[in-house]
Amino acid sequence: MVRVGVDENLAPELLADFPPEAEIVRLPRTIPSPVDVDFWILPFYRKDAATAFLQLRGVQVAQSLMAGVDWVLPWLPSTVTLCDGRGIHDISASEWVMAAIMATMKRIPLYRDLQNQQQWRGFATVTDGFLNEPGPARGQYTVLAEDLSGKSVLIVGYGSIGAAIEARLTPFGVSILRVARSARTHPPVSPVTELHTLLPLADIVVLIVPLTDATRGLIGAPELALMKRGALLVNAARGPVVDTDALVDALQQYHIRAAVDVTDPEPLPAGHPLWSAPNCLITPHIGGSTPEFIHRAFRFGAQQVRRFIAGQPLENIVTDAGY
Repeated sequence: MVRVGVDENLAPELLADFPPEAEIVRLPRTIPSPVDVDFWILPFYRKDAATAFLQLRGVQVAQSLMAGVDWVLPWLPSTVTLCDGRGIHDISASEWVMAAIMATMKRIPLYRDLQNQQQWRGFATVTDGFLNEPGPARGQYTVLAEDLSGKSVLIVGYGSIGAAIEARLTPFGVSILRVARSARTHPPVSPVTELHTLLPLADIVVLIVPLTDATRGLIGAPELALMKRGALLVNAARGPVVDTDALVDALQQYHIRAAVDVTDPEPLPAGHPLWSAPNCLITPHIGGSTPEFIHRAFRFGAQQVRRFIAGQPLENIVTDAGY
């Protein structure tokens, strides 16, 4: 039998796919004494996980069900094989990105604010600093939203979620630019060293990189300055990937727009200037949190346990790169 440690409150139906050779060990949030576990499925992004690990004995594999493991790496010994949740978030995270892009293009937050004020305002009375820009429509037609079709989208961090984002964007008639740590050919992916060259070309920049030493502060004042005026920055990665002060400054100067599911600091404290920065849509790190996600997560966990029992290679083993 392989002892598999899981949270004590895990619903029985989420364990349905685990093999009979797995002995399920339910772990309380505060573990009073040492417990033997071979395969540990980490609780979701909990601060008490590091303390819980100190009471576990014999752990060979730690399986995170989160795509990012930056919160695990500082305290998990390198002798334990760490696997991440790459692939589990593809649907929910990519759908959040699509929702954030479409909401911004169609100015849904602006019109929701007007609805809350019970105001039917359109025409020349509506502005966010980018609507009604000079152009062929000036004096003839009032611009109150934008089309996504025809836009150029730069996906920074072209992994499984990045590919899922592209799949959902493609029917809208956009052009896609891709960036990853290193170049690839199928499809064409540029290395991160070319980021500065690509930023000025994009109408929308989507961040979906893991948080590592290499990506912390990846988008700062110089990168934001390279973006087109009115371009949209979508952060579905981690808050520290973007320099928050630089982001606030770029928003306050009406240089760019932003939609963020993650912030630095996080949670974003009351009174922080990002809350009131113009043209910024903020959600509280909910991009991957759907009812369907939890089922995908534990089906994947069960598959990993089956591989472990069979002596097969595990998927999503985290490397020295941090993912």
